[in-house]
Amino acid sequence: MTANLYLITPNKLNPLEFAPRLEEALDGGGVACVQLRLKNVSDSNIRDACSVLRPITQSRDIAFILNDRPDLAAECRCDGVHIGQQDGTCRDARRHVGEDAIVGITCHDSIHLAMIAGEQGADYVAFGAFHTTMTKEIVHHATPDLIRQWSEIATVPCVAIGGITPDNCQPIATAGADFIAVVSAIWNNPKGPAAAIHAFKAAIANVV
Repeated sequence: MTANLYLITPNKLNPLEFAPRLEEALDGGGVACVQLRLKNVSDSNIRDACSVLRPITQSRDIAFILNDRPDLAAECRCDGVHIGQQDGTCRDARRHVGEDAIVGITCHDSIHLAMIAGEQGADYVAFGAFHTTMTKEIVHHATPDLIRQWSEIATVPCVAIGGITPDNCQPIATAGADFIAVVSAIWNNPKGPAAAIHAFKAAIANVV
């Protein structure tokens, strides 16, 4: 099975200025999900970003996920929410977003946390970081072996995240990651988001 791309936005953005870049990335194909991850902004900023970026994503039949905030995910008609270990439980999130929405949970480098998330009904678990990343401070270090182990014992899909680029994504895809989360490698690519997407797709396509 080929891994799909899970696209995460920069932590800060102007929605109207960012919209064309998002369109360019999504039109490159291969993206299954977009996560809006804004940090240290107001609720109104999140609402504004959702109102601009959600239609762009959903009109392409791509899931639009909000980070951290199940309440705003429900209010803003997102397809789901992604929560960390400090953001409450899967059951808590589900009460906000409903049974039909997507709930994903960060599980760091822990099969144990992933098992708990799966038992509570998470739609996917996220492991990382796999490599050094500029997005956040690295506390937990995951390996392709973790992905391989999870794929052998569980049916809940997994997302690999953290410093993943076209040059280092193949071992993670080979190990069985269902989704590869990409951030800086997309938005900081000097050739633009579409070129970055195509580079990832080419690398993943070469996985045996």
